[in-house]
Amino acid sequence: MRNYNYQEAVKNDVMDYIKNEIDFKDFDNIDELEEKLNDDLFTEDSVTGNGSGSYTFNTYEAEENLCHNIALLKEACEEFGSDIRELVQKGAESCDVTIRCYLLGQAITEAMKEVEYEFDEIYEEDEEA
Repeated sequence: MRNYNYQEAVKNDVMDYIKNEIDFKDFDNIDELEEKLNDDLFTEDSVTGNGSGSYTFNTYEAEENLCHNIALLKEACEEFGSDIRELVQKGAESCDVTIRCYLLGQAITEAMKEVEYEFDEIYEEDEEA
């Protein structure tokens, strides 16, 4: 059995979203990009699953992700003021989405650190032109 790393998975999904959906030239600065990602990705199924209510679209996979991550689910419920019993009754996919939403802000911050150099390079090129 694997130990699913939610933080890494959400950050990787944020990075994929940036790579496939974002043009750095659409933003004046990296803070503006970070704000846009925080606004848009909370309901983006490819990152959190919160738009449809499922990231995996597979109960078994969501259950596998949750294994060894119950403490993280508890943290997420406390942060959102959710009753963990009610959430568990909704099913593994709801629990999985809750954790992803909880970790989203931190994942975006980590992703911004990784793309900052690339973002800055684009603006340096524009200034030189």
